[in-house]
Amino acid sequence: MTSFVKITEQPSAYRHLEKMPVAEILTHINNEDKTVPYAIEKMIPQIEKLVMVAVDKMLAGGRLFYIGAGTSGRLAIVDASECPPTYGVSPNLVIGIIAGGKKAMTQPVEFAEDSLTRGWEDLQKHHVNKKDVVIGIAASGTTPYVIAALKKCRESGIITGCITNNPGSPLTKQADHPIELAVGPEFVTGSTRMKSGTSQKLVLNMISTAIMIQLGRVEDNKMVNMQLSNQKLLDRGTKMLMEKLPDTDYTKAKALLVKFGSVKRAMESAG
Repeated sequence: MTSFVKITEQPSAYRHLEKMPVAEILTHINNEDKTVPYAIEKMIPQIEKLVMVAVDKMLAGGRLFYIGAGTSGRLAIVDASECPPTYGVSPNLVIGIIAGGKKAMTQPVEFAEDSLTRGWEDLQKHHVNKKDVVIGIAASGTTPYVIAALKKCRESGIITGCITNNPGSPLTKQADHPIELAVGPEFVTGSTRMKSGTSQKLVLNMISTAIMIQLGRVEDNKMVNMQLSNQKLLDRGTKMLMEKLPDTDYTKAKALLVKFGSVKRAMESAG
């Protein structure tokens, strides 16, 4: 059995950052960021398994939860909050939870991530149950708030997944479907908002996008169920409709879209 090592806390490969010219700083950060997709590529089979399980649960009436603290929690909230406007789903279908609540989105909440009970309590506010899937996110893989929440989920028969940047972490042990993204030490030692956070965001994009496609929220390559919440999206939807209905001009397509509220419904109304 190999011992657990926090890769995310290992020293940066670079020294004396304060003496570097700005161009050199930016180049090194960019070079480090280039390694992230390769770390993710190794995990695609594990990501696929988690997506398929989530899709099956959601088709049966379940939901997807993300839970994290700090940067990981903020990324969870961002990804979950973008599903309703992008794909026209209920805000209760993909739910992001962050240690410390809404306040923690913009400022630190002291010791919120250290609680062994609050994570499960926060999930229970949403009546989490066996129909759902819960994904814990923590770069270190040692965040008590997230680990304890996943442990309670497993004890309750709820399927769990995780996204972490330290292979073999305590969080991994509580996940039925672990995704371990070994992106290596950060440019600034321990600053996991950098490569680790980037890798988490990319994987969350993959998970939610693949799920929404599987749930029928995309047709061809278009967001036909998106909410028409601003002029940009209304214009995009109008052009989508014109593409689907070649004999319809912009004005008519826009009127049709406004009447039915989505590209998909407008297309269905047109036969």
